[in-house]
Amino acid sequence: MLKTYLYQDLDQAKIQELINRNTDPNNSIQDTVLGIVEEVKTHGDAALKNYAAKFDKVELDKLFLDASDIEELAMGISRDQMRALEIAFQNIHKFHSYQTKRERTVETMPGVTCWRELRPIEKVGLYIPGGSAVLPSTLLMLGIPARIAGCREIVVCSPPQNNGKINGFVAYCLKLLRIERVYLVGGAQAVAAMAFGTESIPKVNKIFGPGNQFVTKAKSLIQGITDVAIDMPAGPSEVLVIADESANPAFVAADLLAQAEHGADSQAVLTTTSASIAEKVNKELISQLAILPRKELAAKAIENSYVVICDDLQTCMSFSNAYAPEHLIIESDQWKSLVNKVVNAGSVFLGHLTPESAGDYASGTNHTLPTSGYARSYSGVSVDSFVKKITFQHITEQGLDQIGSTVEILAELEGLQAHKNAVSIRKKA
Repeated sequence: MLKTYLYQDLDQAKIQELINRNTDPNNSIQDTVLGIVEEVKTHGDAALKNYAAKFDKVELDKLFLDASDIEELAMGISRDQMRALEIAFQNIHKFHSYQTKRERTVETMPGVTCWRELRPIEKVGLYIPGGSAVLPSTLLMLGIPARIAGCREIVVCSPPQNNGKINGFVAYCLKLLRIERVYLVGGAQAVAAMAFGTESIPKVNKIFGPGNQFVTKAKSLIQGITDVAIDMPAGPSEVLVIADESANPAFVAADLLAQAEHGADSQAVLTTTSASIAEKVNKELISQLAILPRKELAAKAIENSYVVICDDLQTCMSFSNAYAPEHLIIESDQWKSLVNKVVNAGSVFLGHLTPESAGDYASGTNHTLPTSGYARSYSGVSVDSFVKKITFQHITEQGLDQIGSTVEILAELEGLQAHKNAVSIRKKA
């Protein structure tokens, strides 16, 4: 099932080839997305309705559902399902609510005080995928920190289903978040709509949410051609599992398939110290894959996945850090000794009883994470993603005496006389 590589046989070029993913070498995705972006920018709502007919196979009279529509859809799910979403909401809210700690005021010199204060981003756009799988959990992961941050306007876009509406589970999450409108737009066109604004959809300051390669490309392009920011490049999902002889092969296979079933362009990588474990995992993949409802998609993802057999856990970790996975699972009795060796990863799952799906849904951590190697430089979504940190400072007469000559000298050596004068005139006064 999984292609197998021995780490000792890999040169640097082959390692680089293995860790590269989701590239667009011929710019075909970029060209398509540029066309969509330009069409939405020029034609607004009309373009969005045309794309709904083309991609979602639905004719829309209007591009949104309001509070009454959301209420009706939300009430169509069972009480058990409501309760599961409520528990996830509570855990995610609890974890993220601890991310709003106020920073201390610092006196850098007598009479010179500096500090930072949080201010929410005023208008944020949340993209909730709804292609091969509807993801109400993503709405919670994005909407909860946006609410905690205090964002004034939260714009939600999600592709319509065949009936021209949204999933009842997404609707119930909208109720929990007190969001009274959802826009029926998906794909790159949703990103463009929130970036430029249309007759129906407001322009936002920052766009959040995972998606396929078209959505990811649209977000990257938008950040380059507009004044709208993005959370991160968050494309097709991926997992890397580190496993040794103490791992349960059934658990490892289940974790790999949990990622693979997201879509054919997902990737599931195993690094292990044991050829025996690799063989047993492959057998488990065959038996577990056979009974999955989404086995065709998962099988395609597994075809693009692989296992690397290493001499020891340190080498496994080195490969993981080079790969920089969105999700890292360490299935080893020795997981505690590896924690401080994790350098590049979006979210980490430790031990044999910590499946990645717990973080996807309800443990409390956020599942909107950097993919495609961007974990080398990006963090996952948090309350910080929805705020700006503004610096403040105040200088007293004593402080000006303390710092004034330093500023004058530095301004003078840089040849900026007006900078020096701004201090000197105060000192004379």
